[in-house]
Amino acid sequence: MVTKALVLAAGLGTRMKSGVPKMLQPLGGWPLIRWSVEACRLAVGEQPHVVIPSDADELKTAAGREARFIVQAEPLGTGHAVTQAANALKGSSELLLVTNADMPLLTAASLQALVRAQQANPGPLTLLIAESDQPRGFGRIERDASGRITGIVEEAQASPAQLALTELNLGAYCFQAKWLWEHLPKIAKSSKGEYYLTDLVGLATAGGSPIGELKLIDPDEAIGINTLEHLAAAEGAVRRRINRELMAGGVRLLDPSATYVDAGVRVGSDTLLMPGTYLQGNTVIGSGCQVGPNSILRDTQVGDRCRIEASVLEGASLQADVEVGPFARLRSGARLGPGVHVGNFGEIKNSTLGPGVKVGHFSYLGDATIGQDVNIGAGTITCNFDGQYKHPTTIGDGAFIGSDTMLVAPVTVGRGARTGAGAVVTKDIPAYTLAAGVPARVIRRLEPDG
Repeated sequence: MVTKALVLAAGLGTRMKSGVPKMLQPLGGWPLIRWSVEACRLAVGEQPHVVIPSDADELKTAAGREARFIVQAEPLGTGHAVTQAANALKGSSELLLVTNADMPLLTAASLQALVRAQQANPGPLTLLIAESDQPRGFGRIERDASGRITGIVEEAQASPAQLALTELNLGAYCFQAKWLWEHLPKIAKSSKGEYYLTDLVGLATAGGSPIGELKLIDPDEAIGINTLEHLAAAEGAVRRRINRELMAGGVRLLDPSATYVDAGVRVGSDTLLMPGTYLQGNTVIGSGCQVGPNSILRDTQVGDRCRIEASVLEGASLQADVEVGPFARLRSGARLGPGVHVGNFGEIKNSTLGPGVKVGHFSYLGDATIGQDVNIGAGTITCNFDGQYKHPTTIGDGAFIGSDTMLVAPVTVGRGARTGAGAVVTKDIPAYTLAAGVPARVIRRLEPDG
């Protein structure tokens, strides 16, 4: 059966008490809405339609521009939201999967199982339900004496006896599409002036149709987001899920409860993640590495067999066998070749370091190009900013930069050249020469290697 998916994401999320719209709240490194959109895409094999409020450009970006958007100009409830999708979806499929974007932990596998349950159901719809004593604002499932589902009561309208019910409606449904479009106009306006999609259950049972049901196995998937407390619970669940997947793929986590990895991060087998490690954004870690303890990597690419300890890397790229830290910082555009070592309190920004470069502690390299097998002494600084513009520094292969050297850019140090400790280099230094002093002057020529 052809199945389409619809994600409802037009809710305002006032209970979050936050200036950030609910659907844009971060969860596991992704905005909330992206989780549901991605799960629906995987479940039905194509991008879902997404119902959003007016003026929601940020939401479109967060959901992914490839999704198809439908505007609900007035917040008149879930039934009204689905009605807005009629022009786009009516007649396009036999089944329609509907879910709410504030249910980010529902997996594609669970949504696929919901679709399969409806395919086997002679009735018009199947509900995804959970049994829990933590209702988190969900509606309650009502049954008759024979155990058949007869309706759903919203928490705000529930009596004390209904509030004691532990079967929860999770806001995910699979409908016979033709039946849905025929019965949506029959939903009555509630006392709050809204149209509830859950009223379709009563319409179906009134017509004698059986209601299908699928119970969730994993209680974490039933965490809905209405408050920041719910978001914190979901964050813990997402982290556990990601960490389980990493360990199943051969990644060792010394303490999973103290390891924080965003969705979409990739880590190679036999890599060890130490406590206090944060892997964020578009980060990729190779095989056989050790990261941490107490390291943050954001949008960073790391080759095989690297070691990163107590350091912060953002927008950096490391080839194989690189050592960083402790207490180093690699900023955007830092590109480290094979076998590079950056010591404690070294900082690299927008610079390329060739194979085998050694950067001593308390050094700063900005807007620099460093050849292979260069030694950067402790306290070396590239003075790349003149107050208005950034300027480049170039150091040739095999050069030796003495401790506390100031390289006042733009400047070039030639192949095999050396600087004395404390030199202030304001002019280019020819290859195979020694320069020292303030300002640095060529003292003598050096014998080329080999």
